[in-house]
Amino acid sequence: MANYRFDLVQGSDDWLQARLGIPTASEFDRILTPAKLQLATAATKYMCVKLAEWMYGAPLEAFVSPWMERGKDLEAEAIRYYEMERDVETQPIGLVLTDDGNAGASPDRLVGDEREERLGLLEMKCPALETHVGYMLNPQSLLDEYRLQVQGQLWVCAGRGWCDLMSYYPGFPAVLVRALPDERVQAALSQHIPAFVQTMLAAREKLTQMYGELRRERVTAEQRVEANRAAFDSFIGGPGSRGVV
Repeated sequence: MANYRFDLVQGSDDWLQARLGIPTASEFDRILTPAKLQLATAATKYMCVKLAEWMYGAPLEAFVSPWMERGKDLEAEAIRYYEMERDVETQPIGLVLTDDGNAGASPDRLVGDEREERLGLLEMKCPALETHVGYMLNPQSLLDEYRLQVQGQLWVCAGRGWCDLMSYYPGFPAVLVRALPDERVQAALSQHIPAFVQTMLAAREKLTQMYGELRRERVTAEQRVEANRAAFDSFIGGPGSRGVV
């Protein structure tokens, strides 16, 4: 499977726009069940989220928790630790798409020089301390929790032979496990992700036939915040609101 690489800053408006309306590896568990590798009951709801993003021109689920912010702040430190621990060089990557552009993945880093025969990926987690301690006790649980994300990255990023998954907490031993392509999971992804995409594309066509052109102009994160604030202010100050908050 061919793939296309986009060197965008993860989290930026351009990165969000490039991922808009397509399934990505971090959310493949909303399409497949991690254990039985069957179609998830939440797949239809997830498809509606992707369709809504495609129409709206902005991601619908843009909430960033304090732990996500913390992970972003620690990422550079964690990457330096990994590079020293493994004695390798890594490169940032924004987004990799499948050859049809209808599915993608955003590993934290690419590992290894392009001249090497076997190249890998790095996926970094900076969780709460109690979560990290759980991974220290049972490193396999780290792989189990992010199984579909990591296998999905390997499925999208054709040619990468492994993905290192690392849990990092400053001052404590890191938990570092390597995932190799799992033939059973890769086969399930090859079956269900394209099928999901085809169903989603058919739904786009159906919506267009029923309602006409639905896609809006690109909406940045800042514009969405302003629109939501304006709608709230209008509600508070509108007739019959009586100052209720």
